[in-house]
Amino acid sequence: MTERGRPRAESARPSGNARALTGLLAARGPMSRADLARAAGLSRSAVSNLVLALLADGAVVETAQRGRPHKGGSGRPPVLVALSVPDGCVAGVDVGHAHVRVALADRSGTVLVEEQAGTQADLDGPQTLDLCADMVRSALRAAGRERSELAAVGLCVPAPVDRRSARISTGILPGWRGLVPSEELGRRLDVEVHADNDANLGALAESRHGAARDRGDLVYVKLSTGVGAGIVLGGRLHRGATGLAGEIGHVQVGEDGHVCRCGNRGCLETLVALPHLLAVLQPAYDETLTTERLRALDEAGDPAVRRVLTDAGRTLGRALADLGNSLNPATVVVGGALGACGSVVAGVRDAIDRYAQPATAAALEVRPGHLGDRAEVVGALTLAVLRTAAAGPAG
Repeated sequence: MTERGRPRAESARPSGNARALTGLLAARGPMSRADLARAAGLSRSAVSNLVLALLADGAVVETAQRGRPHKGGSGRPPVLVALSVPDGCVAGVDVGHAHVRVALADRSGTVLVEEQAGTQADLDGPQTLDLCADMVRSALRAAGRERSELAAVGLCVPAPVDRRSARISTGILPGWRGLVPSEELGRRLDVEVHADNDANLGALAESRHGAARDRGDLVYVKLSTGVGAGIVLGGRLHRGATGLAGEIGHVQVGEDGHVCRCGNRGCLETLVALPHLLAVLQPAYDETLTTERLRALDEAGDPAVRRVLTDAGRTLGRALADLGNSLNPATVVVGGALGACGSVVAGVRDAIDRYAQPATAAALEVRPGHLGDRAEVVGALTLAVLRTAAAGPAG
């Protein structure tokens, strides 16, 4: 206590409650003290003291920004609390099976530069990581930033990352065996790198900046060359004991099905992933079908495309219904190359209504992703921002 009997605003950085507040601000943007108290489950007096300490530390600032309509409709709008934007920048690197996308942003996540290049990433991990490093350096030059300003990098890879060893945990990327992607890229750039898989980072992006910003419990499913899911529970990514949570694409749906790239037979991915759907439809068309053309035909109401995509959505939805019965999420977000296809989303909804428990299905909304093919790079940036923020580790 001070001599006047008021609590002193001591440094709140070691406090778990302070980290909870800065995590909320990182996720939601500027908030009033009252909103912070409600979201964090703390008293208003506790939040007021924590904010005083964070203001003294320079971790947060008060802002005149009016982020939300004032509740009540009269009186002075509340002063909002926002995270301070530290000096420096972060990078997000999205490695897909056929591309690398790099975005450079300031420490608040505002994108400064974004670039993309084509590559066959599966075949040669070291060469792909060389390209990633070159593209980060190029982005720094384009933004007029020095290498010393780069605080952290978020790295997205198209395969699960083992939480214990940080290695790729399956044989899906044959050219990456034995590699620790975060260490390899960190060594090339001399900076801390945080790696996760594409579905997890897509889930992080859509939950923080996209289709599920208002939901704390969701399943994000990426439907593209492969199939994977990212799970957010209570606002935090759920990665599982070894990082394999959400591998829905390798749920077995038929013992006598096609051999999957994972080595098992009859995986969900062999029935609903993009290569299979294109192969099924191609004989019915004179033109060469591409992902973009498939989406256009679906939007135009092409009967064959709509039927095949709806069936794929129903097959995927059956697996999501089982997952929904276990996790009871508020939302399923369908992302990836086919996430914007209305027929896929409708098929997922149909299957969930049919196979999930009635109460579970009634509480579950199916939404298309808002971020499209940028979800993974936005998630990688978000991971880098959160890892460098006072909130500590993301997810």
